[in-house]
Amino acid sequence: MKRLGLTLVAAICMATVTFAAGNQPTTAKWEGNINVAKLSRFLKLSSEQQQEVANICEFFNEEMSRANQSKDKQDELTRKAVYSNLKLMKQTLDEKQYADYTKVLNITLKNKGIEVE
Repeated sequence: MKRLGLTLVAAICMATVTFAAGNQPTTAKWEGNINVAKLSRFLKLSSEQQQEVANICEFFNEEMSRANQSKDKQDELTRKAVYSNLKLMKQTLDEKQYADYTKVLNITLKNKGIEVE
């Protein structure tokens, strides 16, 4: 009976540790795969906006790649890349498009485990 109890406790502890490990924030790196066509359809961009957004996304991917390669300034460079992206998008998009874009970007960053304060 003692063995059964100890085995049960050990199994519960292992399950708890495994479950908790899956919920920890990751240090995932940005892969840089923004689908501009889907983003354009979602935001209902004009052709001029579409080209500008494509350029901004390319610039953002380059900045995030630099941030991922840096070891000592990764947080600072990530924050700078995100805020410069938001600034450029705000100049390109109208208010509703910008609000929708910030929601999508925020969710994407959280899903990647990237925290920007």
